[in-house]
Amino acid sequence: MLTKRTYTVLVIGLLVVFPAVALAAAPGDGLPRERAPRIGLADAVPATSAPLLLEGPKLHREMRAAAHRIRVARRARIARERREAFASLPGGISMATLESIASCESGGNPAAVSSDGSYRGKYQFDYGTWEAVGGSGDPAAASEEEQDYRAALLYAQSGSSPWPICG
Repeated sequence: MLTKRTYTVLVIGLLVVFPAVALAAAPGDGLPRERAPRIGLADAVPATSAPLLLEGPKLHREMRAAAHRIRVARRARIARERREAFASLPGGISMATLESIASCESGGNPAAVSSDGSYRGKYQFDYGTWEAVGGSGDPAAASEEEQDYRAALLYAQSGSSPWPICG
């Protein structure tokens, strides 16, 4: 027969583990499935933490804190993997060349949107060109690293012709 203490520990364990497993099983955010980050309970709960033997409001507070730690760890891992994925530029394009184009096109602002909304991001991509170089979604919502990478791909394919004034 389960005592109240054993039951409480069991319930807490289930409430903490199931959300952690669900978060860990979620597909990556914009990354290829094979590179999707996996965050588990070990990333959220320190190894030295004492067993959770709490009831009521304290239990809820600890559960919210654990869920927050899981979300923060997952976001940090995704951000790190995105930076690593777009760290090197293709085609031997120099960052100075890209910075010159970006400065002219958008003042270097990765969230810039043209007045009519058709050109977006640091390099003022239109949706068709963005998709042609492997981007998805809104170019202005993509990370600056991804925008640099996609612009380098475009420059490697077409030279400066996509930016007739700034290239």
